[in-house]
Amino acid sequence: MIRVRQLTKQYGDNPVLRGIDLDIGAGQFVVVLGQSGAGKSTLLRCMNRLARADGGELQVAGIDAMRARDERALRRQVAMIFQHHNVVPRLSVLKNVLTGRLGAVSTLASSLQLFRRADVDLARQCLARVELEHKAAARTDALSGGQMQRVGIARALAQQPRVILADEPVASLDPKTARLVMQYLRDASRELGITVLCNLHQVDFAREFGDRIVGLAHGRLVYDGDAGGLDDAALQRIYPTTEEGASNRLAVPATLHYANGLGG
Repeated sequence: MIRVRQLTKQYGDNPVLRGIDLDIGAGQFVVVLGQSGAGKSTLLRCMNRLARADGGELQVAGIDAMRARDERALRRQVAMIFQHHNVVPRLSVLKNVLTGRLGAVSTLASSLQLFRRADVDLARQCLARVELEHKAAARTDALSGGQMQRVGIARALAQQPRVILADEPVASLDPKTARLVMQYLRDASRELGITVLCNLHQVDFAREFGDRIVGLAHGRLVYDGDAGGLDDAALQRIYPTTEEGASNRLAVPATLHYANGLGG
C-alpha cells in the first residue's frame, strides 16, 4: 500500500528526511513516534504531496507520489486528519463531513455544494461511526474540541480513501478524549481495511493502538517493529538524550511516566 525507498527532504540547509525506507501493508495501523523536528510531519506531507520530497521513491495506494501529475487522483486515495481539526466553523457538522466528497463530484457540483443522496447517506454513516449522527444539523463551532476531531475523522472516512494520514490528531485533547478519538480511528481502519499512518508523541497510545510502531530521530528511521519491542533501548534511539537541549533529556522519562500512568 505504501512503499518508501531512500526518501529525502531538505528545507534550505536543514535535512529533514535522510533516506527513509518503509513498507506498509494494506489495512495496517502504524504509529510514528519521534521528537518534534524528527521528520514525522514531513514524511506524511510528502505522501499526499503537501510537501514534495527531494529524492527517493514513494508509492502510495498504487500511485507514484513523486511524479504524479494529477494530485487530485492521489488525494482522492489519501485522506488527511490534522491536529487542529481544519473544520469550517460556520458550516453544519453534516456539511463539513460532505466536504470529504468534493473530490468525487464535478467542479460545478462542488462549487454549488450539490451532493447526491448517496453522498449524504454516506456522510451520515460516517458520523454514526464516530457517534455524532445526532449532531448532523448543529453548527460545527458549537462542538467541543474532541467532537470537532471526530468530525475530522468522519470527513476523512467520507472520502472513502485507501490511506489515512493522521498528523498528531490527539495532541490538543485531554487523555480521556484522546483515547476515544484513537479508538474511533483504529476501529474504522480495521473494519474498513484502511491503511492508517498516525503521528503521535504519546508512547502509551502507540503501544495500545498501533499494529506497528515506527520511530524517527533526526530524519532517520531508528525503530520499526511491534509494541513488544519498544523497550527502553528503542525509546532512547527515538528520543535521544543530547547536550544540545535540556528538553531532550526530559523527553524519555516524561513519556515513560505517562505510559506507566505516573504522569499526565
